[in-house]
Amino acid sequence: MLVGLGRFDAVNLAYGEATGDGALVELTKRLLHLAEDELSDGDWFAARLGGGKFALVARQPISRERWQWLGEAVAEAVAAPIVAVDGAGTVRLWPRIALMRVLPGETPGHVVDRLAATLERAHDRPGARVLWADRRYAPEGIRAAELEADLLAALDRDEIEIAFQPQYSLADNRLVGAEALARWQHPRVGLIGAHALFAIAERTDHVAQLSRHIARTALGAAREWRSDLRLSLNVTPADLASSDFARDFGALVEKAGFAADRLTLEITEQVLLDDLERVAPMLAVLRGRGMRIALDDFGGGFCNFRYLKLLALDMLKLDRSMIEGIEVDPRDRAVLRAIVAMAGALDLTVVTEGIENEAQRMIAAEEGCTLYQGYFGSPPLSPQAFLDLVGD
Repeated sequence: MLVGLGRFDAVNLAYGEATGDGALVELTKRLLHLAEDELSDGDWFAARLGGGKFALVARQPISRERWQWLGEAVAEAVAAPIVAVDGAGTVRLWPRIALMRVLPGETPGHVVDRLAATLERAHDRPGARVLWADRRYAPEGIRAAELEADLLAALDRDEIEIAFQPQYSLADNRLVGAEALARWQHPRVGLIGAHALFAIAERTDHVAQLSRHIARTALGAAREWRSDLRLSLNVTPADLASSDFARDFGALVEKAGFAADRLTLEITEQVLLDDLERVAPMLAVLRGRGMRIALDDFGGGFCNFRYLKLLALDMLKLDRSMIEGIEVDPRDRAVLRAIVAMAGALDLTVVTEGIENEAQRMIAAEEGCTLYQGYFGSPPLSPQAFLDLVGD
C-alpha cells in the first residue's frame, strides 16, 4: 500500500511548518495503530518514503476485499481532522491510496513502479481516493532495465511524442496557450506519461537529453500557432545542472524560430533545492531574453517561500491539490485567497491546475486567479488536435 498526500504547503501557509510536521507525526501514529490492530504481529512494516509518501507492506495472506477495506480505513484515518499543535484549529490532509497484491516473480522495482503509477492516476481522478495497481503499468516480462534501454532507442528515433495541455483565461475563457507534455507509446507497455517517462530517464541519467528533445519538438510544433498563443515548457534539475543552460537553451529557442517572449519556463521546488543561489542568476538571464518564469506545483510540497524572495518570477502555478475540494470546503477557499493576495503583492500571475468543473473555475476566477488548465477546459491534445482547437 502506498499512501500519498497533497496540500503540505497549504498546511504550512495556514498554520506554520511546526503544525505541518505535527500532522505528519499524527498521520504516522494513525497508520501504525491501524496496522497493529488489523495485521498479524511481525508480518508487516510501515515506512515514510520521503515527502508526503508512506508505505505499508504486509507479508501475509490477505484477501483483496480485506486489503481494500484496510486501504479505505487508512484513507479515512488520514483524512480525519488533526488538531494543530498550538490548538488553534484543525488540519485536514488529502490522502490518495494505491493498492496491490504482489504476484510471484515481481521484483521490488516492479512493485514500486506499479504503485507509483497508480498513485499518479489517483491524484488525477477527482474522488478516486483508493485505486488498485493495474497490470498494464508493468506487464509481465518488462523489466526496468528493458524500459531504460528502450527509452534510449526511442530518443534516438524521435519516438517521444508531445501533447499540449490547453491553458485558458479565467476572465473570458479565451485560449491563451498550452503546456507541452511528453508521451511515449511503448510497443508493449502502452502509453507512458511524463512522470513515469522522466523517472525512467533519471535512472539512465538521460533527463537532460529527454528534456531537450521535448523542447525541440514542442518549439517546432508551436511555430504553427497563432502569434498570440504562449508555450510553456518544464525545466528539470538536470537542465539547470549545466552552467551553460541559459546560453544553450537561448540558442535552441532562436534556432527553432519561436519568439522568446511567447515562452514560459516552469520550474518546480525540486529544481531549486540544491543550489538556489546558482540557479537564480541563470533564470534571470532567460527572463532577460523575454521568457517568463513560473514556479510550478506551488502547494504540492514543502515550498520554501524564500524562492519568492530571491527568484525573478512572473507566475505562481498552483498544484491541483490546492483546487481539489475547494467548492465544498470554506477553509480551502480561504487558503487560496491568501495565496492570491500574496501573489498580487509580489506582482505574480496565478495559474491554477486541475480545474475539473464549472464551480472550481468560478471560484478561481472570483478569488483573482488569472489562468487555468484542466479537464474542464480540455484534456491534453496531440499537436494536430491542438491546431484544430486553435482554428475553432
